[in-house]
Amino acid sequence: MKILLVYPQYPVDTFWSFKHALSFISKKAAFPPLGLLTVAAMLPADWEKKLVDMNVSRLTDRDIKWADYVFISAMAVQQKSVREVIARCRKLGAKIVAGGPLFFLEYEDYPGVDHFVLGEAEVTLPLFLEDLQKGCARHVYTSEERPDVSRTPIPLWHLINMKHYSSMNLQYSRGCPFNCEFCDIIILNGHVPRTKSKEQMVAELEALYRRGWRAGIFVVDDNFIGNKKKLKEEILPAIIAWQRAKGYPFALSTEASINLSDDEELVNLMVTAGFNQVFIGIESPNEDSLEECAKLQNRNRDLVASVKRIQSWGLEVQGGFIVGFDSDPLSIFRNQINFIQKSGIVTAMVGLLNAPPGTRLYQRLKRENRLLKAFTGDNTDCSVNFIPRMNHETLINGYKSILKTIYAPKQYYERVWTFLKQYNPSKKITSPRRFKLYHIRALFKSMWVMGVLERGRWYYWKLFLATLFRHPRKFPLSISLGVYGYHFRKVANKFVRMPVSGTSSGEPAES
Repeated sequence: MKILLVYPQYPVDTFWSFKHALSFISKKAAFPPLGLLTVAAMLPADWEKKLVDMNVSRLTDRDIKWADYVFISAMAVQQKSVREVIARCRKLGAKIVAGGPLFFLEYEDYPGVDHFVLGEAEVTLPLFLEDLQKGCARHVYTSEERPDVSRTPIPLWHLINMKHYSSMNLQYSRGCPFNCEFCDIIILNGHVPRTKSKEQMVAELEALYRRGWRAGIFVVDDNFIGNKKKLKEEILPAIIAWQRAKGYPFALSTEASINLSDDEELVNLMVTAGFNQVFIGIESPNEDSLEECAKLQNRNRDLVASVKRIQSWGLEVQGGFIVGFDSDPLSIFRNQINFIQKSGIVTAMVGLLNAPPGTRLYQRLKRENRLLKAFTGDNTDCSVNFIPRMNHETLINGYKSILKTIYAPKQYYERVWTFLKQYNPSKKITSPRRFKLYHIRALFKSMWVMGVLERGRWYYWKLFLATLFRHPRKFPLSISLGVYGYHFRKVANKFVRMPVSGTSSGEPAES
């Protein structure tokens, strides 16, 4: 068999694409398609495999004609590109196999696909391959079984050109112990965290090391600290030993819940293992909104103090924020701005509440006849797939006011400075600084673009000089954060200029 694995394109102007920031370091995408690379490793070893990530290279007709089967995996935000790929494959007579979050609950919306392999591939892919060999492959394969991830193979890294990406990625666990109303993770991966062994984790790090990678790695878990005991006793000590033996070749980052701030021992172990960033879903400073969405782990605590503790222990906190809850007061927009500025969360991803299919939020809104047809999968494009309690125009304009304020040069650079003053990076890690030519180019490009061409350049130079002379160890980080800000402003300015039309974002969904 000849298998073409295709990863469809993300919209360019999203906060998560980092496209405008990546141009500074001559990279095309932030991360490679880990799911497809892992699926490729599950296919028979004697099959020919080719991967096209449309975020870094073009999908040609020749690629499609070469393949016996085209495997597609995608998330909801990629749906536009997915439909285009399916249409091209149908036109050229290629057979299509599809899986991943986009198709999990709404595969009927994609009639051009020959076979759907849904759920977790460790369970359903072998069934498909067995039937394919017998010549009787079914249209849909699905299972609610939660497989042991110790069966998951190391991704086939040789299928990509690592030079196109700013970071690699790996997975340690699946599942999250919490039950947030708007989140579809528990539908995809369940409540009980399933984890890999320390041997697997070291083997995956070693595989990337042997491929020549010497930069960042994002651990893609939805909640890395779902099983704290195993992390403390097995996983982190093993990673620390490996990193020390190799001279700390990797800077690690991941996602976690805010209760990380309650465990200094765990944070210290993470930092010693090489972690320097963690993404946390803050969502809202409004207690009623947190109760509404069952974000119970965030309630009854000083969220600003929790963030500052984590940052003082050596982890930069990146935060997710949401507006549009039924319980949000009209003051929520100003409160979100104040919280973000006070906390020093530089990378603050603020989005509008949406209801992914299958979530408890989706089911509730369906009962209340408030769902709308459109769901783009992008909560930053000013679209909402339900009728909000707040006046729609007020909600959209309030959201735009947040974007306009927190990414403006004055507020953004003030936030960088707030963070740098409270951030205490580990001094235990003695890895050599691996500056490359593209880092030098990025520095000079930032000086030109943000220090000369961009409005608000005074704030850039103020941060530049203050960090260089007062916190020289943090200077490279301050430049990186400045470049992130440029990307956020480019994306935010596009959405801020979009007109607000009507009272909703689409037609009412069918009951």
